[in-house]
Amino acid sequence: MPSPPRRPASTYAPLPKTARVAPPPKPRGPKIAAGALALLLGVPIAVVAIASSMALPVDTEGAPNTAGPSGSGGLASRWPEMPQRPDNSITDPRFARRAALGRMLFYDPVLSGKDDMSCATCHHPDLGYSDGRGKSMGAGGKGLGPERTGGQVIRRGAPSIWNAAFNQTQFWDGRAKDLEDQARNPITAPEEMGETDANLSSQMATLPEYQALFDQAFGGHMGSSINLLNVTKAIAAFERTQITSRSAFDRYVAGDDSALTLSQRRGFDVFRSGQARCFECHTLPTFSSPDFKVVGVPKLDDEAEDRGRGDIAGAGLKGAFKVPTLRNVALTAPYMHNGRFKTLDEVLDFYSKGGGPGLGFPTPNLDDKIRPINLTYQQRLDLIAFMNALTDESALADPPRRVPSTLPVVGRLANPARAEAARLNVGLGRKVVRSAGEFVVNPGESIQEAIDRAAPGSTIRVQPGEYYESITIDVDKITLIGGDGTPATRPALDGHGVHSDAVIVSGHDFTMSNFEVRHFVGNGVVAQETSNFTLKDSKLEDTGLYGVYPVRSSFVKVQRVEVIGARDAGIYVGQSKGIVVEDCIAHGNVTGIEIENSVDARVERNRVYDNAGGILVFALPGNPSKEAKRTRVALNKVTGNNHENFAEPGSIVSKVPSGGGVFILAADDTEVTENEIKDNNSFGVAVLGLESLFPGRGPFDVGAFSDRTRVHGNSYSGNGGKPDKAILAAGLKGADLLWDVTGPTNLWNEPGATTAVPVLDERWPAFLRRAMFQFLTRAKKS
Repeated sequence: MPSPPRRPASTYAPLPKTARVAPPPKPRGPKIAAGALALLLGVPIAVVAIASSMALPVDTEGAPNTAGPSGSGGLASRWPEMPQRPDNSITDPRFARRAALGRMLFYDPVLSGKDDMSCATCHHPDLGYSDGRGKSMGAGGKGLGPERTGGQVIRRGAPSIWNAAFNQTQFWDGRAKDLEDQARNPITAPEEMGETDANLSSQMATLPEYQALFDQAFGGHMGSSINLLNVTKAIAAFERTQITSRSAFDRYVAGDDSALTLSQRRGFDVFRSGQARCFECHTLPTFSSPDFKVVGVPKLDDEAEDRGRGDIAGAGLKGAFKVPTLRNVALTAPYMHNGRFKTLDEVLDFYSKGGGPGLGFPTPNLDDKIRPINLTYQQRLDLIAFMNALTDESALADPPRRVPSTLPVVGRLANPARAEAARLNVGLGRKVVRSAGEFVVNPGESIQEAIDRAAPGSTIRVQPGEYYESITIDVDKITLIGGDGTPATRPALDGHGVHSDAVIVSGHDFTMSNFEVRHFVGNGVVAQETSNFTLKDSKLEDTGLYGVYPVRSSFVKVQRVEVIGARDAGIYVGQSKGIVVEDCIAHGNVTGIEIENSVDARVERNRVYDNAGGILVFALPGNPSKEAKRTRVALNKVTGNNHENFAEPGSIVSKVPSGGGVFILAADDTEVTENEIKDNNSFGVAVLGLESLFPGRGPFDVGAFSDRTRVHGNSYSGNGGKPDKAILAAGLKGADLLWDVTGPTNLWNEPGATTAVPVLDERWPAFLRRAMFQFLTRAKKS
């Protein structure tokens, strides 16, 4: 069992008493008085009175407690809470009876208006609880699966019900709030099952077997509880039993190192790499996500435009669809909401080309993570083998031989994908034995082989030399040390521009120190769903998108690390909590240090220069974590961040203007203090809302602007003299302090700093700051 994470004694460690940046000189009293008089004379008393009495805009701050690992983290992440109605919970004493009744109802055609369709017609147990069609066929159809003909074609395909119990919403567009709501829709839809509550209730009330089953499941007498609502509750109860969680991959997670073949392990590494980035949307353990993504699936030749989630949540999500689970995905072809792709290989083709745009399908709001992927033939084979390792039908409820209505039950179907999954899921073929201790790796030997022999608590010491490999750590309590711990003895992990990620960590309590990492195409050092991750005393250069990349982790430390040449962020920590980034150097990257959708972070005593953007604290939409709070940016040197932005076109980071020092975007409770900020062409410190970076893309699933930012005690010089064209296009101008007049609770105390808009610092009375905010807001709108 992993040890419990070590929590810091307080959110922020006390600032050191040495090496402080000298505060700017205090302004003279007469200047303050003159400024105050000019302001009061320039703002009519009536405007002050009216504006100060107006209500301030209230920002939504996203779902709390979403940063950090899901559950206990690591590969053995805890399953999310199962959405349930209070009156239909799995803890209800009658749940088992409801689920048994739901199984009968699921297979009974009596639920359709013409007694010719059941739920299983479109969610067939032999087809991964899908229907094997690109688009489902409803009323009037004959037959099953791909051979079904003659009926009304539905707009989209039938999603699998495997693990649908964990979905936060149902249907491809999320229009149903839960399984009960979902079950009602196809039963009553004229183009599908075409039944009504009254007709269904009266017909079923004549069937003595259903009378008894409903009495046992819901109470009542002689079937008095038979109605459509209870039908949907019973079906939902049954669907909550259809959980797949015992696949070969799950056995590997549980500690059986022999459960996956070498090909499947390699495929898993591709899946969670920065090259493919599959794991960022298909998150463990469900291999799905509550979010909706725009990937640009082309429409079929005869298909009208499908706006997907955009019809539910607005234009910003036009063409977005839910992220489906990959569990039992090998059984559910064809793929995507309209069945556009017949095989997993075709799906990989689609993503390898960069989604819709790669197939010539315009997708203006394409998700940031959809980019061209250069996978080798072997990587594709390995990735497909891994997806087959997610196959598990151990909880499959076979169709009943008969149902109370005595109507025909769906017949069984052959699915060749089952045999293919069985062929691939043969395991390693040998037992893996681990032992604790210290392992020494010499040049010419494999670091990964030592890791695969190491039990929790082991130290792996890598001798000086070059090592051409990628390594993964799925075991807890591993320490990886280069040489004797001194810079002169650092070994080099070198990807030669071929390997994706240098190091992928999923084990808890991991420490890596004294390495050089260079020439990878995905990322440098990655941590996913971990606790107590430490990287220190290392140099990372030309490692792809990111140098350091902890995601959904807790208690992350990055200390004395230098990062050069990242095509995204040099040091990135995302969707995590309890973060320390200190005494690091980041230069020549697109952005130096980025804290994204995270909680409780300290970014201190770092030197950040010659990046396009210096230090970023962001809350971005579309991520599993919906919160970004309590980041302290202090005692850093943020200078000359005027590098061209060389990020991949279409990525979110490509929108970051060059010439930025410290950039706060929609994050809350951020403190920026005692930093030296100079010679950044666009701004020293910017506090912006999401609309400034994503105009017209709202509403957002995180708070749209920053709240309670406090910027004080920094030193400024030479900022804002040559602002990026993106700043000018947004109607802003260069300055030490850049603000787009969002977030009325933000505070400044920076005497002598230049500002893009008039700013009243925190020494002014609150009612005057409030009045000025309202005045600026009205001026901005006009």
